[in-house]
Amino acid sequence: MHILVVEDDTRLVRLLKRLLGQDRHIVETAMTAAEGLEIATSNLELDAIVLDVGLPDKSGFEVARELRRKGSQVPILMLTARDSVSDRVEGLDSGADDYLVKPFAYEELLARLRALGRRPPTRKSAALRAGPIELDEGTRRVAVAGKSVDLSQREFSILECLLRRPGQVLSRDQLLDYAWPYGVALTPNTVEAYIHLLREKLGDPAAAQIETVRGVGYRLREG
Repeated sequence: MHILVVEDDTRLVRLLKRLLGQDRHIVETAMTAAEGLEIATSNLELDAIVLDVGLPDKSGFEVARELRRKGSQVPILMLTARDSVSDRVEGLDSGADDYLVKPFAYEELLARLRALGRRPPTRKSAALRAGPIELDEGTRRVAVAGKSVDLSQREFSILECLLRRPGQVLSRDQLLDYAWPYGVALTPNTVEAYIHLLREKLGDPAAAQIETVRGVGYRLREG
């Protein structure tokens, strides 16, 4: 894999570069958010970004959000010493695909990178539509009746999952598996909360496209 490590701890950067290099990965490194953004938005074909939250010039959350706004689909594994639920949720909602708390075992980091590498690449220009809702997978933009709607990473993923299976009833567990990385401790109530936020942002009548199937889950109404 071609991996970018954005981390301001010099010793950790050296260690990761050496260990990943020994495992035959190609490693780029950056010590600041600005340098990381420059590398990540260059013409390099990156397979994953290992991104520290506590950077000196800008937080990793901000870096992830900026990359997603620019249309980057490179998987992001966020590193942080913060282990509260609110911090993990902020990291995932900012656009990260996975979250690893320091200190960590190198073997776990490697396993998580392998898992990210197994994910199928996102199609660049596919657009999904249902009624007034349109979702562009390449630019990660959502519009309702032509008007742009700003969604978080998780809201986008839930909507994408529903749009990919119009008319099909999806359980809360299915939506959790699709929208959150493996191993994150969440409850079905989390899905209900995000569906509520998603409906609010889509507004009427688009919100009515997402139907609640009592005792089962949710369904996107076709047409």
